[in-house]
Amino acid sequence: MIPGTYTQVYIHIIFAVKGRESLIKQGWEENLYQYITGVVQAKDHKMIAINGVQDHLHLLIGLNTHQSLSELVREVKKASSVFIKEKGYSKRFYWQSGYGAFSCSRSALEQVATYIERQKEHHKAKSFREEYRAFLKKYEVNYDERYLFEDIDG
Repeated sequence: MIPGTYTQVYIHIIFAVKGRESLIKQGWEENLYQYITGVVQAKDHKMIAINGVQDHLHLLIGLNTHQSLSELVREVKKASSVFIKEKGYSKRFYWQSGYGAFSCSRSALEQVATYIERQKEHHKAKSFREEYRAFLKKYEVNYDERYLFEDIDG
């Protein structure tokens, strides 16, 4: 920590399994969430919420600005992919390149955390594609559709 430096940065992160395959299974997803939480906390960030479905995850973190967001996401994805393979959960597991990251105000934390906690319920009615595009639209993020998704079918 740099003396005299104080920050409060909250980020909602979304990333998907490569090819958007449904590889995250209920039998071990909680172990994955605990492992990822450990990776985030070991880097002095705060895990506020984590949840997902078979093909993608959502994290809400308090970002410690000593590390860039891209470095953190790269480390989380790399370490968790190795963890999944070493535990024998899936030998062909990889995360899709890229991710979505959206800033949150302190006043919105509870609402965003609740949204993340309700992922399984939410995705009974809305696909990942619909959800992700809605976030990009809400936050007015310009994107190229050709590079948005790495699906199994192209």
